[in-house]
Formats: sequence, C-alpha cells, structure tokens
Amino acid sequence: MLNTLQQAALLLLISSGLSVSMGLMGFANLAHGALYMLGAYIGIAVAAKAGFWAALLAAPLAVGLLGAALYLGLLARLRGPMQQVLASFGLVFIAVEVVRILWGDVALTLDRPALLSGSAAVLGVDYPIYRLFVILLGLVVGAGLWMGVHRSTLGAMLRASVENRGMARAIGIRTEALFLATFALGAALAGLGGAVAAPLYSANPGMAISALIPALIVTVIGGMGSITGAILGALIVAGIEVFGAALWPDASAVLIYAALAATLIWRPQGLLAVKARR
Repeated sequence: MLNTLQQAALLLLISSGLSVSMGLMGFANLAHGALYMLGAYIGIAVAAKAGFWAALLAAPLAVGLLGAALYLGLLARLRGPMQQVLASFGLVFIAVEVVRILWGDVALTLDRPALLSGSAAVLGVDYPIYRLFVILLGLVVGAGLWMGVHRSTLGAMLRASVENRGMARAIGIRTEALFLATFALGAALAGLGGAVAAPLYSANPGMAISALIPALIVTVIGGMGSITGAILGALIVAGIEVFGAALWPDASAVLIYAALAATLIWRPQGLLAVKARR
C-alpha cells in the first residue's frame, strides 16, 4: 500500500499537467514525458553543483519556463489536433537527442540528501524515508491543485474559461494568459516529478516515452481536465502496477492496458472528466 501511494504521487506529478493541457486547454501535448525527463537531468546537474534541495527548486522552475516558451513559440499556434500530436511528438525526439548530447546515453542518478536517507517504522515495516517524502509531496501537490482549481479566484476563472471561453473573454478574463500560466504550471510539475524520481529510478533518455504512456493512461482513466480524476487515476494505475507485480507478475505488464480498455468501453470520457465548450 505504501508503494502504491508513492507510485501514485509520482504519477500525479507527471499526469496532472497532461490532464489539464489535454482536457481543459485542448492541447494534445505528447512532449510531457520529455519535460519529465528534462526535469530529472536538470535536477541531477544542479544537485552536482548546489545539492539536492537546490535541484528540487531549479528543475521545476527551468522546466516551467521551457514549457511556457514551447507554448508561446509553437503549441499555441497549432490549432489542429493532428498538428499538435505530430509537433509535440517531434519535440520528444529533439529533447532525447539534446539529452544524449549533453549528458550522454548512460543512466544517471541523484543522491538522496542525508535528511531523507535511512528508513522509518511505518505500519509495522521499515520503509525508506525518501519514499515517505515522495508520498507527502504528492499529497501536498494534489491538495494544492484541488484547492487552486475549486477554491480560488484563479481556479474559478479557469473553470469559467473552460466552460465558455468566449463569455469569459467578454467579462474581462484574460484566457490566453491564464492558459499560459496553467500550461507552465503543468510543465513545472512534470519537471518536479523528474527531479523527485531521479533518486528512485535511473535517469535515461528512454524515460521520455516510458513516463508518457502511464501518464496518458492515468489521464484517460481519470478523465481529461479533472484534477480529482488525475488523483483517482493515479491511485488506480499505481495500485494495478504495484499489486499486479506482487500478486500476478506474469500478467502485470498488461493489467493497466486492460484497465484502460475497460474504461474506454464502460466510460470513454473517463471517470471524472471535465467537458469543455469553446
């Protein structure tokens, strides 16, 4: 159960921005996995010079700025879904080659800080403190996103812009600036996820694709555009991965795809989808 919560926390960091960009903003951004990868490598580079905590701040900031630049320079100019898919998927290959040029094709890792090393007794078992930190971070991010969307003025403006973009503009909401900030926040969370995952899993160029697939599944199962759906989808996918590997290892690789297929058949819009009108 603890491993499920830890995996769900990482999936939430990756998939929340993807859910928002695809569900609320209508952007099919397949470069989200590349942003996660860049967050891991930027975190490793910064940690080598300034330590883990500086990396945890620098990675989401740098990736968030990069996401804003991508949105302004390219993605916002592409209106057709096919154009967005092709362009963003092309960005994945560009990012992978840039990482190979700068850091090579060898897996790298990030050392855990002394404060988060070791283990603690939880529910009768010794569990790594760093994984508990990841769980806590996921809870804080999930609660913050939910409060931001459902209990803040900016969240109300965002939901109004999603419900009826033309009317939102008519009452003075700067929808494009709001969507830019939302897209940048999603990119920053992906970068944060990469930096947080680096001490747990080796950073390598292939993670741009390997992270994108479960993030897409979380988004589809939870429902595009729903923060609550992203949280629920992350818990479902993480639970299937962790318990499947423990209880039915021979079929664990296909169980999340079976869950995806069942969702598409039973509730194709996702469990908690937000439907946008433009």
